[in-house]
Amino acid sequence: MITTHQLVGLEAETEQLLKKVTNLTGLSPSEALKQGLILLQQRLNTQTDSATVRPFEIYQQLDLGEGGYAIVPSTKVKEGVKIALQRKLQQ
Repeated sequence: MITTHQLVGLEAETEQLLKKVTNLTGLSPSEALKQGLILLQQRLNTQTDSATVRPFEIYQQLDLGEGGYAIVPSTKVKEGVKIALQRKLQQ
């Protein structure tokens, strides 16, 4: 004997979406909702975990490539100013 359950309190749009999911996957409405909640929980856990990452750890992972607009390292500022002025005067 197959029993059917009526879901109470779902909006019409949510009910239609749930029907689509159950038709496409063959899952019961209960199982489809359960799997959806598990995925949401995993996503929330991932977001919480990423919030504990310190800004410097994110910075270390960035691939900034070969310098930006700097023409010399910050330790050689005086040389960089000379080069920048020479380039500007040559234009």
